[in-house]
Amino acid sequence: MPYSHYDRLTALDASFLALEDDVSHMHVGSIGIFDAAPLRGAHGGIDHGRIEAYSEAALARLPRFRQRLQWVPLYGRPVWIDDERFNLHYHVRHTALPKPGDLRQLKRLAGRIMSQQLDRGKPLWEIWYVEGLEGDRFAIISKVHHCMVDGLSGVDLMAALMRVDADASVVPAPAWMPRPAPGQAQLLADEALHRAALPLAAAQAGRAALAHPGAALEAGRDALVGVYEALTAGLTPASPCPLNVAIGPHRRFDWTRMDLAAVKGIRHALGGTVNDVVLAIVAGALRRFLRSRGERPQDLALRAMVPVSVRRAEQRGTLGNRVSFVLAGLPVGERDARQRLRAVCATTAQLKGSQTAHGTELLEELSDRTFLSLFVEVARLGARARSYNLVVTNVPGPPFPVYFLGAPMREIYPVVPLYADQALGIALFSYDGGLFWGFNADWDALPDLHDIVGHVDAEFQTLCAAAGLVSPAKAPAPSRRRQRRPTRATRPAAGRSPRTRTAKTPR
Repeated sequence: MPYSHYDRLTALDASFLALEDDVSHMHVGSIGIFDAAPLRGAHGGIDHGRIEAYSEAALARLPRFRQRLQWVPLYGRPVWIDDERFNLHYHVRHTALPKPGDLRQLKRLAGRIMSQQLDRGKPLWEIWYVEGLEGDRFAIISKVHHCMVDGLSGVDLMAALMRVDADASVVPAPAWMPRPAPGQAQLLADEALHRAALPLAAAQAGRAALAHPGAALEAGRDALVGVYEALTAGLTPASPCPLNVAIGPHRRFDWTRMDLAAVKGIRHALGGTVNDVVLAIVAGALRRFLRSRGERPQDLALRAMVPVSVRRAEQRGTLGNRVSFVLAGLPVGERDARQRLRAVCATTAQLKGSQTAHGTELLEELSDRTFLSLFVEVARLGARARSYNLVVTNVPGPPFPVYFLGAPMREIYPVVPLYADQALGIALFSYDGGLFWGFNADWDALPDLHDIVGHVDAEFQTLCAAAGLVSPAKAPAPSRRRQRRPTRATRPAAGRSPRTRTAKTPR
């Protein structure tokens, strides 16, 4: 048989393809803001030719980005094959704002780019380089289908494109030849063998259970409890609210940033984790928003779907999704900010002791071995049952500055997709002392998105005051001086935060 190559998508990866439709686009992304001077060309703009040469070299470390989708006959399972017509110029794009482009114009551009569905006949990603931003800056808007990356693998993607120093050298790209794709008959035969292996795996598991009956009984009990908790959580409806309406394909995007040291200061003073503080801020902001819309938050039970990474250490550097999901209650009915944080802490502590995330993993594994539609239908059932009102995801990034061809990244705002009947998604990314919030929203359902961002800032200030902290609403911008990756000796002492000034971001 002649050599051929393909990669099978997991059930979770494939579910993001199945859940996508004309209004719910399943791509993730980010908007990064950089100093333009290190990349300025002879014509005065950024040197797009050098960017393309550097991007082509980086793809040697990202083989998935030269692959496109193919489907197994009869079974309909998607697989990755090398794209024999791959064209870098299609994916690496260059545009500009009318000078001097302000942040409001950049946000509008990001919303328009995120409103367009990716072409499934090509590798599922785009990167837009946007020049003309005021303050002698440019932006990078990335857009990657969720079936390719999750939050942590997105950080690994950043590691492939960014450097920890201002080295601006471009290494010539190695020659690339697409590997031959398998024929339809081979794909069909391989899929049949893959499914036929399930009884063998079950028999091996049975022999292991007989050898260690006590451990097998405990594992089986945990598995059943986990699956039960995952299914019941997904079928328990949350309260309807103005965030849960029919959405269209058009997006508006906004952002804010916070001092990460101040967020950690709230955690130390009032308890919980950084994620607990984030969920408490979201709960308080949504309480303010609901009241402004004439709702009675004390009568509502809202939930956030929170992705939880299950990526093991040996899986770092690989693409694809290694996440599970838990549903966290948002105490919007509680009037006091301290009590809201305590309620969030109690909820997350209970979730940590549950088997829900493990049950979601088991459902995914079973679907991967049998029918992809199993996991997809469970996900769709949860969406139809409105088991959660919005997604809130928080991904840790590098605590030191990174550079793109010598240009330091000053800010980065992540994008999470919107699911059916969900008009708002919130994603966070920590980077170089800041906590960066990205708000993706339906254009028509949330014309007042900027008010929600303002409520988030106000709630952060309320928690800072409750914790006895004096902190700006925005994180400090990194120094304009050339920065080096901090060593243990040069990192600031725990609990200390740099002196900053408050700066408002136009929306």
